[in-house]
Amino acid sequence: MKKFLKFIFLAFFLFGIFLFGALFRSQTLFTEYTSKIYSDIVDVPISDVALVFGAGVRPDGSLTDTLRDRVLTSIELYDDGKVKKILMTGDNGRKEYDEVTAMKEFAIEYGISEEDIVLDYAGFRTYDSCYRARDIFGLDKYKVIAVSQEFHLSRILYTCNNFDINASGYIADKNTYVYAQLWQGREFLARFKAWMDIEIFRLKPKFLGKQECIFEC
Repeated sequence: MKKFLKFIFLAFFLFGIFLFGALFRSQTLFTEYTSKIYSDIVDVPISDVALVFGAGVRPDGSLTDTLRDRVLTSIELYDDGKVKKILMTGDNGRKEYDEVTAMKEFAIEYGISEEDIVLDYAGFRTYDSCYRARDIFGLDKYKVIAVSQEFHLSRILYTCNNFDINASGYIADKNTYVYAQLWQGREFLARFKAWMDIEIFRLKPKFLGKQECIFEC
């Protein structure tokens, strides 16, 4: 019995060391990507595609403040000639909930040509969006600017670059957000999960499907 208890204690001790090391590593490796995150559009490198991540729509179909700022930021990149196309990725898992169509309609209202907007209806989470950006939309062949709030961008770049997508980031923080502090706490766990997804599991996203062309096929 004593040997069994020692074994259990040792197993928990080793698991604790692994967990601590994994948590530490998962938080520090993201700093490698901060040099590729831009806050001034003048500094953003000319690229091919803006990759814009969903962030919720209201019951009436309007964009949340967070998502509105992301789409507006992608419009700035397009209007400034920094990108030629915008890939909008978000959640359309239910018929009554459609982030990406709302994003598209908003962008068109601001003068973006419909033919320069591409939609990914199955971007249920950052990992899925980056995976599909490579396998469905072929973004590993182009230079990409990821668009999101600053807290999110390091994780996006880590994930995209591990899928061979040459991505930089442009910060979409245009307001003070009500849930900003909550995001920071959530991001700690999200980074750990992203590290597990990339380094250990490498699962396929919920949906894949046939390839689609960003530019002419």
